[in-house]
Amino acid sequence: MHHEITTSIDIAASPETVWSILTDLERFSEWNPFVVESSGTVAVGEKLVNRLQPPGGKAMTFKPKVTAVEPGKVFEWLGRLGLPGLFDGRHRFEIERTDTGSRFIHSESFKGILVRVFKRSLDASTVEGFNLMNAALKERAETAA
Repeated sequence: MHHEITTSIDIAASPETVWSILTDLERFSEWNPFVVESSGTVAVGEKLVNRLQPPGGKAMTFKPKVTAVEPGKVFEWLGRLGLPGLFDGRHRFEIERTDTGSRFIHSESFKGILVRVFKRSLDASTVEGFNLMNAALKERAETAA
C-alpha cells in the first residue's frame, strides 16, 4: 500500500532564510509544534533523532535516516516503524523561490502493509501537524526576514 500527503505555504522570506530555520534542528523546540525536538546532522546518510507530537495524539520518538539534502532546496529523511516494508515514511521538505519569497512544500510518502491501518490518522492529524508546522515556519521566517 502507498499513500502520500502534501501541504504547502507561501512565505515572505528568502529560501536561504527558510532553509536556515528548517535545518537548525537544535532550535525546533523553540518554534515547531509538530517535530518538537530534533537532533543530528543534516547530511545524507546521517541518523536524526526526532520527537513528533501529532495534534491530539501521543508523542513518539523515531530515528530516521537523511536521504536527500540540496542546500536551500531539499531536505528529506526516511523513517521506519519496525522492519522495512511494515510502515515506511519518506518525509520531504522542498523550498522554491517565488516572486514574493518562498514556497515551502511539506510532504510524506508512506509505504508498507500498515499504511491502510493508519490512513485515516495520516489524513487527519498528520496533515494538521504539517499545516501547524508550516504556519510556525512561516511566522518565524517572516519575523527573521
